Amino acid sequence: MLNLHKLEIFSVVAQQGSFSRAAERLYMTQAAVSQHMRELESALGTPLFVRGRRGVELTPSGERLAAYAHKIFALVAEAELAVTDVGNLARGQLTIGATSGISAYLLPDWAQPFSVRYPQLTVSVLTLQVPKIIEGVLHRQLELGMLDTTLDEFDGRIGYVVLEEAELYVTVGRKHAWWGREQVALQELNDQQFVARPQGSYARQWMDEALSTQGVTPRVVAEFDSPESVKRAVMAGVSLTILPSYAMHDELGLGMLQKISIIGRPLMRVLTLVWDKSAPLTPMARAFLMYFSGRFPQVMRVVQ
Repeated sequence: MLNLHKLEIFSVVAQQGSFSRAAERLYMTQAAVSQHMRELESALGTPLFVRGRRGVELTPSGERLAAYAHKIFALVAEAELAVTDVGNLARGQLTIGATSGISAYLLPDWAQPFSVRYPQLTVSVLTLQVPKIIEGVLHRQLELGMLDTTLDEFDGRIGYVVLEEAELYVTVGRKHAWWGREQVALQELNDQQFVARPQGSYARQWMDEALSTQGVTPRVVAEFDSPESVKRAVMAGVSLTILPSYAMHDELGLGMLQKISIIGRPLMRVLTLVWDKSAPLTPMARAFLMYFSGRFPQVMRVVQ
């Protein structure tokens, strides 16, 4: 009889194409992974892998087993979903990865109704950059991901649905010469002092590309890896930045920051929900999305 533990290890090795990478993901030693696979091959009486310097490839028998393993684990997840009532669970945790703006300014409010309905369950939010969220979702370390970008260039195993578009605004503090203005042309941003996110971050890559396509070259005088630090620097000095209104709601209300609309061609970010479409949702993820669909009805197609 197939051992489900060994079958799970086999599935990870098949997906990773390497004993060493599978060992890292499973928090096991490479020797232990290799031993389990030798025992599985011995029990089945057939080689499952062709071992090489750069990793492993599946044999024809390995390919057939990988297809069955996918179906088996999908059925296990489906069975768990069918019999689990999250309302009666004594405890549980839903882990969501989110980019910094969503994590700091949106998810606390979005998760509140779920926490009231299921006070025994914990919603754990990890603030990560986009590649780490995608990796975490595919490795089942995250049940859901929420990004402020689209996914055209990412892995085809990722499912996604657009939640909404968010307009971005030129943002200034009281000391800036533009305080009091309601609109600005993009070209006026040329050579303006900017406070920005660090080079290499998705937020910075997006800003640089969005401005450069319009022939705008900002003069970045400070970089911070936290949106809160970016706001504080803008409030304290004469530099500006670009932010969505949800990231500065409190400061706008207190008159500490001002948002200025961009004439003609506003800058927009897309807020996106992501999940691993190759596996069923966990019961807690499904319950969360059912509540979430009250705010974003398009999410219902994920859980149907």
